Amino acid sequence: MTAAKESLQESIAKQRKALTTMMKTPVTKVAQACVAVWHDREKLDALLLASLAGIPYCKYLYALDPHGVQVSSNISAEGLIDKDFGRDRSSRPYMQQIKVGTDFLLSEAYISLRARRPSLTALKTVFDGANNLIGYVGADFDLRDLPLTRELYDEPTSWRQIKGDPAIRGSVFHQTRSDSRMDTHIEEVLGVMEELILEHGVFHSKMHFSSSRATIWLVDDPFRYRLLDIDMLTDPDICLAYPRRAYPEGAVVPPGRIRDLLEGLRELRFMDEMFYLRSGTLNIFNGMVSLTFSCDGSHYIPWDEFLDREHAFWASHLTSG
Repeated sequence: MTAAKESLQESIAKQRKALTTMMKTPVTKVAQACVAVWHDREKLDALLLASLAGIPYCKYLYALDPHGVQVSSNISAEGLIDKDFGRDRSSRPYMQQIKVGTDFLLSEAYISLRARRPSLTALKTVFDGANNLIGYVGADFDLRDLPLTRELYDEPTSWRQIKGDPAIRGSVFHQTRSDSRMDTHIEEVLGVMEELILEHGVFHSKMHFSSSRATIWLVDDPFRYRLLDIDMLTDPDICLAYPRRAYPEGAVVPPGRIRDLLEGLRELRFMDEMFYLRSGTLNIFNGMVSLTFSCDGSHYIPWDEFLDREHAFWASHLTSG
């Protein structure tokens, strides 16, 4: 999307629309063919077995009465599963989603009972010649088998606030900040972190102020994090352990603002003895700063809004956790 990044729900809706288009026609054809043999289990099983290959990626195919009780065997690529005849599916998530007037339904994803994996079910209502509801044809799909577009969802870049553990929030008024080793060596720590980000390929860093440690991710090895304890963070020689790397061109955060962002973390750490910063994270590619406070509340805020002291974050919302 050009005007705005696609939201998570929009991304899911896009996938569901594509899957519905793929499944509706073949499942509907099977349901229509079943009407003539609906009350003859042997013929119904045979028809469903012959139809399975016509429904792409279908794992199981079956027929249900209006109450959700199975009136056929389960049909799979391996053949008939007779033991599922008479199975009551009325309480399954896909049956609960049927509404009055439903003709075709692609269920929300759910965890299957047997494989215990994310699955989808397509349901098509079946009517007799007098337009009476006689049941449903169901087709189950394993989510991992489906040809989803799998386009990478873009994380939104807007300020978000998430409340933390209620037990911690309830006791926040009975605690005060204790100086950690990182607190007492904050100048050295910030200097080392700035150098690692600007000159040594660190693109994602999390500073744990209360426990005096940091975790970093490097562009040269993005799938593994490094843990730096306070002795490493206060020793500029640590920079010698990582190769020199130019500041990434794709970074959202300008290199000239890295120190300002780190100073903002320092300010939040020391601004109040009761509500104080426990950890702060900076990712220069998505441009987000994440903050976790003593009340266990977390904030996710774009870097430029974090630096804007007129932003609502710096006013009343900060102490609300």
